[in-house]
Amino acid sequence: MSVHEFVVKSQKGEDVSLSQYKGKVLLIVNTATKCGFTPQYEELEALYEKYHEQGFEVLDFPCNQFFHQAPHSDEEINQICSLRFNTKFPRFKKIDVKGDNAEPLFTYLCSQNEKGKYKKVKWNFTKFLVSREGEVLGRFEPTEKPFAFEEKIKEALAK
Repeated sequence: MSVHEFVVKSQKGEDVSLSQYKGKVLLIVNTATKCGFTPQYEELEALYEKYHEQGFEVLDFPCNQFFHQAPHSDEEINQICSLRFNTKFPRFKKIDVKGDNAEPLFTYLCSQNEKGKYKKVKWNFTKFLVSREGEVLGRFEPTEKPFAFEEKIKEALAK
């Protein structure tokens, strides 16, 4: 199984097959617009702009499960991110990342973690680096700022 086998929902509720990202390095992130880690949007956008031409994508999945820090509608979240942080990377429909209604993609991402630890997302801005082939290369917790693992992104792009 790979990330490319999953279908997720666009902000408008349309099916989006992640197979369209085959051959790209992905950084899949659960986000929130009212979180202490929300300023990471700036670094995520900077990395996206720096490496997009080399086949790098940031996939943004808003989530309201952690202290209701993403209370807005999908459209409002998009406006906040576009206007306040000038993000241009793809944003999807707000989802759950843990519990009975967890998005299957995130259940899968958590199951692929090294050494079997962290079987669930613990907070907003958990980041998963995915290879061009759809394999999970690493997981970065919310406290790890995106530029802290830039070398791992560069390594994945070089393959």
